[in-house]
Amino acid sequence: MSLLSVAEAQARIAALGTLLPIESVPLVEAAGRWAAENIAAVRTQPAAHLSAMDGYAIRFAELPGPWRVVGESAAGSGLGRPLEAGEAARIFTGAPMPEGADTVLIQEDAARDGASLTLAREGPPAKGAHVRQRGSDFMAGAALITAGARLTPARIALAAIGGHGRVAVRRRPRIALLSTGDELVTPGMPTEGARLPASNAPMLAASLSGFPVHVEDRGIVPDRLEALVQAFRDAADCDVIVTTGGASVGDHDLVRPALHAAGASLDFWRVAMKPGKPLMAGKLGDAVVVGLPGNPVSAFVTASLFLPPLIATILGAADPLPVPRTAPLAAPLPPTGARAEYLRGRWQGGAVEPLDGQDSAALAMLAAAELLIVRPPHAPAAAAGEMAAIVTLA
Repeated sequence: MSLLSVAEAQARIAALGTLLPIESVPLVEAAGRWAAENIAAVRTQPAAHLSAMDGYAIRFAELPGPWRVVGESAAGSGLGRPLEAGEAARIFTGAPMPEGADTVLIQEDAARDGASLTLAREGPPAKGAHVRQRGSDFMAGAALITAGARLTPARIALAAIGGHGRVAVRRRPRIALLSTGDELVTPGMPTEGARLPASNAPMLAASLSGFPVHVEDRGIVPDRLEALVQAFRDAADCDVIVTTGGASVGDHDLVRPALHAAGASLDFWRVAMKPGKPLMAGKLGDAVVVGLPGNPVSAFVTASLFLPPLIATILGAADPLPVPRTAPLAAPLPPTGARAEYLRGRWQGGAVEPLDGQDSAALAMLAAAELLIVRPPHAPAAAAGEMAAIVTLA
């Protein structure tokens, strides 16, 4: 099988996913999820003409006054009666305009002596000044949020002000993490000889913490075919299975044969990228399987590129694939080979530069990175100031 491009691999992994069932959740549980249905307003906002400033509700035609102050209107309550000719009402921001008033005289432009109100400065420039008109935000029945839109904090506020206490979303997917390799030990445990702490699972769990998912760390699986097969079968009730390690073609790389033995079908297993060439994807029953490299830097880069589109797809995102971003280079870069390169980099002013040393095993360098600089295959040398694609990192 020839190596896939990163874009094709992203699309194919996303296409393996199927939409999860819809559930209704309170707004406080909807953050970061995607609307499963169109959301329309069930109320008008504002529901009445409201004051946008502290001041006095008046008739514009009665300028320059004077007026007699007959009461006040506060947020959540009103004056309780219409204004008659020559009358004004003290009014506060967000309070309903009394019937008969059409303009707010802001308090900085007013002079008051007891119940007597006069104009102190220029006053409101036009009829309706400093008034939020009924329905100026939206009317009942208006479309607020379309299905497939991410429920950002602002959209959650919009749904709330539109009259909704709950919204329809896709249920949170269960994601199983399997770390493979006889050399691995649980983080915090003593290491001897060539053994090392398993850093991929906590790293992936942290990288997925910003998504509405349930992450299950299924622990370390030894490099034995029967153990891997059993681990895959045990995890098949999850929606996504993410493995790290064993995805290459060496004698001890058993993930592919174990998946086949467990009944999985593989879609692809190599991508034209550096780091991260040995990446595989397929299905085990209804679960999507994503096999990441064991090298922590390679696992981090591939997870950053391929897991978000898959998660967004099964959660119903209208546009699950990433939108490219670009930034100018702060330093020149050499030409590339046959694979796309993802260089760990940082911001330098408004430009980006690669970090010194791009060893795919250097976690200290990865921890210092703020972004990935993307270099396409067979790209010529790039000069400082040229635009480059980037992937920002959390």
